Amino acid sequence: MAVTLDIQQPQPFDLVSHEVLIAGNAVAFEGTLTITIGEGHDEYSSFNQVGSTALRQFQGSITIPEDNAFKLNRLLLRLADDTGNEDGPAVFIPVLFGPMILPGYGGYRPYTVKRGDNLTKIARAQYGNDDFQPILQANQHVIDNPNLIFPGQVLRIPRNDV
Repeated sequence: MAVTLDIQQPQPFDLVSHEVLIAGNAVAFEGTLTITIGEGHDEYSSFNQVGSTALRQFQGSITIPEDNAFKLNRLLLRLADDTGNEDGPAVFIPVLFGPMILPGYGGYRPYTVKRGDNLTKIARAQYGNDDFQPILQANQHVIDNPNLIFPGQVLRIPRNDV
């Protein structure tokens, strides 16, 4: 029996850290979910048991080692049925790897853009310097041009625990 996957976490372009939590619903009979995360240069894999003969919730995770060889901050998470059905359903979710965006990454806080704001001004207020690259990279899916942000737009401001 093939696995039917409904992934609820992470969502596309979520900011993730070294432990990527995965949750959703699946239908399978003694199914094994293969979890792979990578960016084209390096990748890591794990497995999670899912399923029953009815829709069931599952949780799992994959750990990205501290000494990973990632070169990019945009990763692709692949979840696939590994229950003897290599052509079974697979789900691909792009995520952003916080530790490649900001050293010591420890999450983010939302920031609502105000009139007169620009990324440099926000970086200065949040980090004490003009380096807005962590903000730009954490919001690369919503900011096409760093010179165009809008009042009311909610941005993710990466924070570090260092």
